[in-house]
Amino acid sequence: MASTYSTDLKLELMATGENAGTWGTKTNTNLNLVQQAIAGVEAIDVASADVTLAMTDASISNARNMVLKFTGTLSANRQVLLPDSIEKFYIVQDATTHGAYTLTFKTVSGTGFTLDEGKIHAAFSDGTNITEVALNTLGGELTAGSVTATQLATDAVTTIKIQNAAVTVDKLANNSVGTVQIVDNAVTAAKLQRKFTISTSSPTGGSDGDLWFKYS
Repeated sequence: MASTYSTDLKLELMATGENAGTWGTKTNTNLNLVQQAIAGVEAIDVASADVTLAMTDASISNARNMVLKFTGTLSANRQVLLPDSIEKFYIVQDATTHGAYTLTFKTVSGTGFTLDEGKIHAAFSDGTNITEVALNTLGGELTAGSVTATQLATDAVTTIKIQNAAVTVDKLANNSVGTVQIVDNAVTAAKLQRKFTISTSSPTGGSDGDLWFKYS
């Protein structure tokens, strides 16, 4: 009975009595393939054409890497295609320059998602489609200040304040502030997109001397 190969990582599954004298070599190959699947990183240029990733039996292959970094300046909408039937987790870095074009990560016959230029994405393939592990799909809720994901989505937040008596601009830069709140009874998505400045003059009901965010 000849060797077979695993469905997802294409490791060689040796049959009893086969490959006499070469089990050591083949086992080492399998270990290298597992290492690539857990820790492998590969940069792939996607500028000039769509790229179909490969998962080859018992051989180092680009689709087996844990981390995929896509590079190049797109000259058209591009797709990176994962072979069907592979179940695997990926971390994907979009290091391309999009311009007016898009970059999509998907299975050959199924669906996927559009990457964001300059961002790092987590995703998994279930053998049919690729699903992004996105912030708006995660379970749980934001609990600091009793702000929930639903409240954030509906602009129901009521205050932004840095609660630290000794907050400085340096502390803001090194993430050593305590709690952030929003101080405005009519916060809207449009206002949140405006530029924020730091002020020591408090709004009504606040204390001068603290640092406050003020939008402009």
